[in-house]
Amino acid sequence: MDRKVLILGAGCFGVSTAFHLLKRGFKDVTIIERSGNFPAKDASSNDINRIVRTSYSDPFYAKLAKEAIQSWREDKDIWEDSYHESGVLVVLGTSDYANEAYLNDKQQGLRIKEFSQTSDIHENFPLLSLSNSETTAYLNYDGGWVDAGRATFLLTKKVVSLGAKLILGKRATRLIRKDGNTEAVELDDGTIVEASLVVTAAGPWTPSILPELGYEDTSVATGQCVAMVQLSAEEAAQYRGVPVILDFGAAFYCFPPTDENVVKFAIHAPGITHTVGKVSVPRTVITHPNDGLFIPKTYAQRLRDGLAAVYPDLAKKEFSNTRLCWYNDSPDGDWIIGRHSTDQSIMFATGGSGHAFKFLPVIGSLVADAIQGTLDPSLERKFAFKRDITHVDGSRDGIGMVREELNVDELWGPKK
Repeated sequence: MDRKVLILGAGCFGVSTAFHLLKRGFKDVTIIERSGNFPAKDASSNDINRIVRTSYSDPFYAKLAKEAIQSWREDKDIWEDSYHESGVLVVLGTSDYANEAYLNDKQQGLRIKEFSQTSDIHENFPLLSLSNSETTAYLNYDGGWVDAGRATFLLTKKVVSLGAKLILGKRATRLIRKDGNTEAVELDDGTIVEASLVVTAAGPWTPSILPELGYEDTSVATGQCVAMVQLSAEEAAQYRGVPVILDFGAAFYCFPPTDENVVKFAIHAPGITHTVGKVSVPRTVITHPNDGLFIPKTYAQRLRDGLAAVYPDLAKKEFSNTRLCWYNDSPDGDWIIGRHSTDQSIMFATGGSGHAFKFLPVIGSLVADAIQGTLDPSLERKFAFKRDITHVDGSRDGIGMVREELNVDELWGPKK
């Protein structure tokens, strides 16, 4: 394969795409990454953990997640010890999405334990509160969490060893076109990089970096509120054996302690926008070093309330860190993988919508299929750059869930 492929962004989509192209025999693959440090410290793909779950209402994602988990488990030459199979406890009863996910997990024959009442949950996990006395849930043993920053680094190291070129600290500023198709990209230092195909995989920065692509009406950058508490070694030992807690109805999830004894918890909702001109642009610790990790005060309280409903003792602790984690959300929660509608030299690989990272081992295979023209027609339609929106993201469609604009006057962060 002698095509020159240029990938914009070294996150989940970009690195996985490079990996699968190289495995298929592509020889000339270059990744441009805006950050001089890698992984970028404000990227969603650089985080202490991400949920790995098969629990989807859409059977396609459920099956694909099962494939990804097989790689997380077995391909230790790539992932080393970055994947932790803690299990995922999915709360039922208040979310149609969760109930449908349960049926899909059962149909796939996954290892599941059902809890028909809250007392059953407490018997298995005494530290877990789940204050709703009517709560039912199921534990999916085939899942857990992954150290996202480490996994991104490890796969990037692999693609470089396979021959990919990684250029750090550069940004794409202009497409150079001939007869309507892109043939090169100009970087912020004036360098011209030729390419027969440009894959835009810049996550939440995608709508804003190349506005001439007309991307802003296809997806939106949203910030999701995250907080952490630091446990002592003794506290962490108590919580080490708990699963990931995932409650779609409450729009809340929580992880077991990391090796550094940090418990992270977050809100899974439509998110917060930061509009600059016509598009939402990530506001991060890189663009705003003093308060780029802060979150709105109201969300800080929501996070504390959510943690109190799960682990009351941990909710009494001071937050050690907060973060607005930026996603690129499509209207329906499906990814955007396909060619630009008028420029066939542009391929989109984005729209992760807050649920792409668990697919890091396999998501690039879909992009490679699209590049080679072998993607299943039903998936071409599902992931098309321009498509009819027939549904919304059911995992973030609960009562009272609305997208909000960021008010910087309401930001709050823990004292250091």
